[in-house]
Amino acid sequence: MSGEKILIIEDETKIARFVELELKYEGYEAYQSHDGREGLNKALEGKFDLIILDIMLPSMNGMEVLRRLRQHSEVPVIMLTAKDQIMDKVMGLDMGADDYLTKPFAIEELLARIRVALKKKVVPVHCPNVIEINALKLDIDKYTVSYKDENIELTKREFDLLKYLMENQNIVLTREKLLESVWGYEYLGDTNVVDVYIRYLRSKIDDKYNKKLIHTVRGVGYLLKYE
Repeated sequence: MSGEKILIIEDETKIARFVELELKYEGYEAYQSHDGREGLNKALEGKFDLIILDIMLPSMNGMEVLRRLRQHSEVPVIMLTAKDQIMDKVMGLDMGADDYLTKPFAIEELLARIRVALKKKVVPVHCPNVIEINALKLDIDKYTVSYKDENIELTKREFDLLKYLMENQNIVLTREKLLESVWGYEYLGDTNVVDVYIRYLRSKIDDKYNKKLIHTVRGVGYLLKYE
């Protein structure tokens, strides 16, 4: 291990201590915070490589911590919570979380997801800064998307999904592949989260501009192509 710094924002002290000890055993530098506002301050002031963030926190809940954190930082965040409803997961991911783990959890699974999230931090040097497919343009550096120079407002997850589709245009991508590559982990539940975000993109691009770009391959997945 290279000693990556990880901040655990969790108000259940026994869980926080357990995770901290396991992380240190694996070679990480681990730190704790048991309060939302304090955790946010630590996350913004420290140079952490990853944040483990609970939702139910005193003084400021995890969703608000994440929202404020994303205004200043793209540090990988794994949500750690007792909630297991699909819309709770979608909300957290949509606000910029990189992963979502429901309590109770196996420490081996958390460690595996940490490894995946840390690998995602590395941006391939060969990635183009601007991807264009006909009139659709995605600028990675500026984090913007436009169609015929008209700006399209996307959430972080929508942007990442569209980027991956554009990088692999004319290639059929399974839901599992999209989950692994965009969400950054092997999703263990219902894969309809991909379908939800595909619908979001279609409503903002295909439907709005009357151009069919995102195609469904029945029984397989999706691909982006210009016809």
